[in-house]
Amino acid sequence: MSSNTANHYINGQWQSGSGENFDSTEPGNGQLVWSGSAATEQEVSDAVSAARDAFPSWQLVPADRRIELARNYQDIVHSRQSELALLISREVGKPLWEAKTEAAAVAGKVQLAIDAFEERRSYSETELNDFKAVTRYKPLGVLGVLGPFNFPAHLPNGHIIPALVAGNTIVFKPSEQTPAVGAWLVDRWHDVGLPDGVINLVQGARDTGVALVNHPQIDGLLFTGSSQGGVAIHKAFAGQPQKILALEMGGNNPLIVHDVNDLKAAAYLTILSSFITAGQRCTCARRLIVTDQLADPLLNELVEMLSSVKFGFYSDEPEPFMGTVISAQAGQALLNGQSELLSQGARSIVEMKRQRDCDALLSPGIVDVTEVSDRPDEEMFGPFLNVIRVSDFQAAVAEANNTRYGLSAGLISDRRESYEFFIQRIRAGVVNWNRQTTGASGKLPFGGCGLSGNYRPSGYFAADYCSFPVASLESDAVTMPESTLTGIDLS
Repeated sequence: MSSNTANHYINGQWQSGSGENFDSTEPGNGQLVWSGSAATEQEVSDAVSAARDAFPSWQLVPADRRIELARNYQDIVHSRQSELALLISREVGKPLWEAKTEAAAVAGKVQLAIDAFEERRSYSETELNDFKAVTRYKPLGVLGVLGPFNFPAHLPNGHIIPALVAGNTIVFKPSEQTPAVGAWLVDRWHDVGLPDGVINLVQGARDTGVALVNHPQIDGLLFTGSSQGGVAIHKAFAGQPQKILALEMGGNNPLIVHDVNDLKAAAYLTILSSFITAGQRCTCARRLIVTDQLADPLLNELVEMLSSVKFGFYSDEPEPFMGTVISAQAGQALLNGQSELLSQGARSIVEMKRQRDCDALLSPGIVDVTEVSDRPDEEMFGPFLNVIRVSDFQAAVAEANNTRYGLSAGLISDRRESYEFFIQRIRAGVVNWNRQTTGASGKLPFGGCGLSGNYRPSGYFAADYCSFPVASLESDAVTMPESTLTGIDLS
């Protein structure tokens, strides 16, 4: 039995599930990608038990050997990169060019995780007179991983590799919208030959996730997804300080354009910030904040450039810049959100529309919400941008911070002093200057504040939430000190 014919991977074996059936289909045409069943509460418990049983021996495997297995995984993924990219395109709707970049990042994450582990979580010692001060790092135990749909391989992979290298065992639940990609990843770890129970996979939607979150035998949870989901998990973990919780959530991300000469470049960066991945990156700009003086010329340039942006299906030739959103339901929710804003007084600049008889294929939309008095502070997860006009730069920064979220923020400006003002005041975990908000480096931390995260950044800093430090004072021999404490007479 393999991932092509089974649903869950528990204790080194692919298994058919006994829960409710569900399917994954291509967003663009409805063709079947994956079909199976959700894991029941008992099957989730079996997966956690397998991970618990595997942990004592796995944590004792030398780090060099765990790293060797991770490198083997890297080699296998790299050799089958095209296969993974096509599967991502089919299940998510991304253009193939973009899916290829995600597939490459899956293999590339291995070396980054190893570097971070060796740099941030390695054994160290200091000689202090006749003893040593030693810092070691120990794995946490059984970690649950809940993955998102927008980067169904790259983002959970960014949790799984650091966790395994550190010596933890894993129970992974992919998004119910991308079960095939999740199964593909775990099947490659199976090919590597990880010991039974070290990594486990359970498929399903909310009920499966709740069973994993609430299981008493997990030592932590690593989550990437919506703020609504993250808040629910945070509440479920209340009163359990012994468990680690790393939350990476979305944002109502601002992009300020101020005092810039090259409006064409500014418009291009705005498009990359707002509409790449059909607006389904958690770092996408949702609010374009621009001073009154610059607003009209910038928007004219943006609208003209946007008219040349190609959107379509992943199989189109030539390839589009932008594919579908994840589902017809998501597409309809976005159109409803646009209608609601217009009913509240927003002014349409470019209408977001359904395209080619496909509810999941939307053209990019832009609305001016400056006159909407009670603007909703919500993330519209799609190709949709709100424009807010302000009087000056200080007002722009204040507006940028007018959100409960704090994942990403960007400034496009020719003035360094403006960036210095911005970087000192903006509340966000990813802040870019004259780069797209959707740009990130694997050598940097990745996470946010507010409703965007709980100060457990992933990226290069994922190593930090996969182990805990142990401090020791050590001496090779039992010896009497040269002097004793007051009140102890050993004469």
